[in-house]
Amino acid sequence: MIVNEKYIDPFTDFGFKKLFGNESNKDLLIDFLNQVLADREQVRDLTYLNAENLGETEWDRRAVFDLYCENERGEKFIIEMQNVSQRFFRERSIFYASCSLREQAPKGKGWDFNLSAVYTIGVLNFSLPGGDPGRYVREVQLMDIRTFEVLYEKLTFIYLELPKFRKTEEQLVTHFDKWLYVLNNLPALQEIPATLREGIFVKLFNQAEIAKLSPEDMRTYEQSLKVYRDNQNTMDYAIETAEEKGMQKGLQKGLQMAMVKVAREMKSDGFSFEKIARFTGLTREEIESL
Repeated sequence: MIVNEKYIDPFTDFGFKKLFGNESNKDLLIDFLNQVLADREQVRDLTYLNAENLGETEWDRRAVFDLYCENERGEKFIIEMQNVSQRFFRERSIFYASCSLREQAPKGKGWDFNLSAVYTIGVLNFSLPGGDPGRYVREVQLMDIRTFEVLYEKLTFIYLELPKFRKTEEQLVTHFDKWLYVLNNLPALQEIPATLREGIFVKLFNQAEIAKLSPEDMRTYEQSLKVYRDNQNTMDYAIETAEEKGMQKGLQKGLQMAMVKVAREMKSDGFSFEKIARFTGLTREEIESL
């Protein structure tokens, strides 16, 4: 595969982990999270956690997040990059958050159920159903549906719907604007925009340069980029075909067929069941039958 871009795509699995998932780039993740948290208490430090040891059931143990971190106050952060909408997307977010809540229970001793906060941050390359077409940040907590009083502040879901963020470089005002602009446009850029020539973004662009990847990382990125592009192409074709037929059932069937095609290619390339399920929304049984 020939890669023509100058910078890696953060919506590929490799790109997201390269920019945010290692100790040397931890300051990038901290800066990004602090913008997402807005006026909440800011993160000063993070520890990367192993998510594969969570839970007691088979599905619990296979709950693998893109990134799973803990700050200096013991608060947990689940940061996920999602390229396409999936069946039961909301249920999946709640399930993963519940794993992080349950793991806090100490084994073999009494406990007063004083939980540390859990934040699920979803960086979405699609728009969730419903909502304001112009609102690209969706924040969810447990609340009373009559009084709108928040029942529990320690469980928060924040979804960034990037297709709704349409600001140009000239329209960027806040530091948060700049982060969303970078995530939306990084592979299309050939140099650092003037408005982004500041410390944290200069480092991000430096880390994202494809020319600086090692041969091994380049091979991994190419494979990750292939999965991403195949996924996007099949999704686009399924939607276009269904729209031409003018049938909602056709759209649903087309999307299902597209995900099966992507899953089959990922399986032949040696990807794990968990990663295939995360990218396509198919069940383990459906993947095993391919």
